[in-house]
Amino acid sequence: MADSLEKVWAGIDIGKTHHWVCVIDSGGKVLLSAKVVNREADLSVIIAAVKDLAARVVWAVDIIGAPSALILALLTQAQQPIRYASGRVVSTMSTAFAGEGKTDAKDAYVIAETVRIRRDLTAVDQTTEVVRNLGILTARRADLIADRVRMINRLRDLMNSVFPTLETEFDYSSCKGALVLLTGYSSPQQLRRTGEKRLSAWLHRRHVRGYAAVAAKAIAAAAAQQITLPGQDIAAEVIAEIAADILALDQRVKALDTQIADMFASHEQGPIIESMPGFGPILGATLLVAAGDLRAFPTAGHLAAAAGLVPVPNDSGRRSGNLHKPRRYSRRLRHVFYLSAQTAMMREGANRDYYLKKRARGRTHVQAVISLARRRIDVLWALLRDGRTYSITPPNVTRAA
Repeated sequence: MADSLEKVWAGIDIGKTHHWVCVIDSGGKVLLSAKVVNREADLSVIIAAVKDLAARVVWAVDIIGAPSALILALLTQAQQPIRYASGRVVSTMSTAFAGEGKTDAKDAYVIAETVRIRRDLTAVDQTTEVVRNLGILTARRADLIADRVRMINRLRDLMNSVFPTLETEFDYSSCKGALVLLTGYSSPQQLRRTGEKRLSAWLHRRHVRGYAAVAAKAIAAAAAQQITLPGQDIAAEVIAEIAADILALDQRVKALDTQIADMFASHEQGPIIESMPGFGPILGATLLVAAGDLRAFPTAGHLAAAAGLVPVPNDSGRRSGNLHKPRRYSRRLRHVFYLSAQTAMMREGANRDYYLKKRARGRTHVQAVISLARRRIDVLWALLRDGRTYSITPPNVTRAA
């Protein structure tokens, strides 16, 4: 095999129904450029053809997600190294090449040139089955939570149009007893006919916590509204149906949370992450899905940079020391670390002490939480490196003689 073919670079422009593959050598010469259908047989043929071109192939894709799942699985099975060139990177790199036209073939060529030139592209983590399953479950949970928010908003809007006095009495996003109440009594007339004593007994049989207080508030709201508003009867039926749907959805979310917690505990890094204050099974599972193998980051600084928690310099000439917020980072990863830091600082301990120290120095709440999140990344990375769980007491370090 010729020296120029000891190594080649393959760029894949990912599509939903088909991909475009472009292979170049060390001089940038195109060795192969072809459109391939997103089917296992066709993808296996093109992978084998590219592997025959050189002793080593470095692949790069521009999308990591559902459209690329099949080809990434086949490349992993073939033990091929894969890099990720984000859409922003590809779009910026394309301006360095002649022509303003945009085609799949050109995009694949730009991806191949990008992976050939740049050595700092992120390696695609060959996620384990557990992480893949956690990704599916957490995405499903996010969908259910979004549905719940939409249903709560619709419920409040309907109640505000026909029974505003009761709408203001409860927080329907957190009060299960109020939702149970609406499944049977959602109009002033129904509540007045029932009375507080019978309503209280009805709620008690359905195991509502604080049933007496819920019944008292509902009867008081019904007594405050004597008028019958237009569409009240139909709205009451719809309100009862929505309330029942929300309760059923809560059960589905609860079952899903249990499934996620069990699967997260089975991951080797799960117990370590969950031992950190501020992390639970759901947030920990989201972290694994967003970051993959956390030990793959060379240092804690690399992990913090991926989460956008490291300022970026903007120096030029005599102007130096100017730092600004990064633009290219994982929003999901940053969100996870921010939420965990905000949760941890609510309780007494080292996290809250550090947060209060930053506030005392004039930092805003957001700045203090971000600073705490950055510090916590150092701790988490060290725990994963050492393979131990978090403890308030630092471990004993044996110094060499």
